[in-house]
Amino acid sequence: MKKKILFLIFVSVIVLIASGTAMASEAAGGAARDASGPPTAPISPQSRKCINCHLIYTPGIVEEWLSSAHSGTTPEQAMKKPPLERLVSAKDVPKDVANYAVGCYECHGANPGAHKDNFQHFGESINVVVSPADCAICHPEERAQFDRSMESYAWSNLDNNPLFHTLMDTIIGTKDVSGGRIVIEKPESALEDNTCYSCHGLPVKMAGMKQLSTPVGLVNVPVLKGWPNTGIGRINPDGSRGACEACHPGHAFSIEAARKPYTCARCHTGPHAPAWDVYRESSHGSIFLTNGAGWNFARVPWRPGVDFKAPTCAACHNSLLVGTGGKIIAQRTHDSGSRLWVRLLGLIYSTAQPKKGDTTIIENKDGLPLPSTFDGVPASRYLIGKDKQQDREESMKSICNACHGNQWTDGFFSKMSDTVQAADKMTLAATKLMDRAWRLGLSDKTNPFSDETEMDWVRQWFFYATSVKYSAAMAGATNRMAFTNGFWDLSYNLRKMESRVNGTPALRPAPMRPRIITIPEAPQKEERRVRPKKRFFKKRAPERRIIKKRAEKRHVEKRHVEKRRAVKRRITKKRITKRRAPKAAKGKKKIERKKKKPEERK
Repeated sequence: MKKKILFLIFVSVIVLIASGTAMASEAAGGAARDASGPPTAPISPQSRKCINCHLIYTPGIVEEWLSSAHSGTTPEQAMKKPPLERLVSAKDVPKDVANYAVGCYECHGANPGAHKDNFQHFGESINVVVSPADCAICHPEERAQFDRSMESYAWSNLDNNPLFHTLMDTIIGTKDVSGGRIVIEKPESALEDNTCYSCHGLPVKMAGMKQLSTPVGLVNVPVLKGWPNTGIGRINPDGSRGACEACHPGHAFSIEAARKPYTCARCHTGPHAPAWDVYRESSHGSIFLTNGAGWNFARVPWRPGVDFKAPTCAACHNSLLVGTGGKIIAQRTHDSGSRLWVRLLGLIYSTAQPKKGDTTIIENKDGLPLPSTFDGVPASRYLIGKDKQQDREESMKSICNACHGNQWTDGFFSKMSDTVQAADKMTLAATKLMDRAWRLGLSDKTNPFSDETEMDWVRQWFFYATSVKYSAAMAGATNRMAFTNGFWDLSYNLRKMESRVNGTPALRPAPMRPRIITIPEAPQKEERRVRPKKRFFKKRAPERRIIKKRAEKRHVEKRHVEKRRAVKRRITKKRITKRRAPKAAKGKKKIERKKKKPEERK
């Protein structure tokens, strides 16, 4: 009985607080407010109900939303902005949405018929997951651009590619030992979710309903498999691909977060995708880390040199950039690969960008779902042509030219191309050794990622070559290109593979190919002509005989001098001996006398 009374009192207090919050909201005209300021945009009745309750139980989410652009602007107001300043691409939105702040219900209540995760929640029809299809009510062009990107296919490109999936299973699959041999087991789904699929995304599927006990009573909620997940290639319960919150995290949905490299660094870091690692060591990254706190990351359109002093990931890949007088440098895009002409990430060799985001349709000459064969022959049928590559390269150059001169930009792109080719050549050398190991039966090609030699081969292109290519493409980090996962590791790893495949001593040094250095010839003085040797001796024979006689004469004289000196030394020695003889005899007698006894001496 006491428990029931306490529960009723608790519920009454909650209702009073909620009523007070609602009254305050009504007093404000049903408008959203900044976290520290007055109301700015009207809130729909449905969203107001959400806020009143969640302000008590999840206040962090509510306060974050109140600081967002969604809470301060209605779609109708956003559509009236000048074309370059607009963030809403829709020309028309439903009337029940147009004149309210984009609140809880406007996002979580959209398209209920398409959502398998929809459920009844305190009298409202609510979706757990907000998908790109829901965001497309206001942002249709952005959703269409994203749908064309490889990022929207991030899950299927990994999961439906048997080669990549085998690599994933080999890496993260748990290991056991049987008969002294390592056995690879299929990874647990939770392990997949927390590793590769954390960035690539997962299908979110409805798995039933469950009842939760909450402070306000029992609540029925959906059970979702693959949730939570904010991977960029997530498959949503309404069938759409993608997760906008991968780049616009939290309930602020801020453009500032998407423009800062920290958001991209959540996935694009580490030895296999070292974009953040390279960027922070580059010149651009140094400028950002030093002065970025004072940059204007919210302004639309974005102005190089005014709003920011060095490019971030978004500046090169996504953002709408304008120059002096509002001249457009680059249009906004949500297809991050649409400005790229070459593909560097996650492949054995660099290739042209694919024509479509779905790369599982690619089939190379060897029948593998890769854009090139193991020996580097591209599957050109599925890749953009040279004209398209040239157009994209020129588009990227125009972004660089906003700060740099044409000569600098052309030189940089030329060096990048040469470095990428050099890295591919080092990978090709490793692939030749790997192919030899497969042919000799030293490794099993059915799983080309399992033994030590094969893992060294993967390390060659997946880690080291990728690091070199990213360093070449991102203006700096020369130490990373040379030593940290760079050419040093490419060369060392190649030596290890050679010694293992050929059975030679570990890291046996091989003769270096001589480097041909061309030295310009210095101007030389005119030399006197030298006559042939035979002609010289034939013509000057008499003089040669004279020289010879003189040499013989000097030799004879030298011998005579030496003889005379020897004789003189012998004579001198005899004389010295004669002089010393009497003294020596006298001294000898004296010694003998001392040896005698005193009696004998007398």
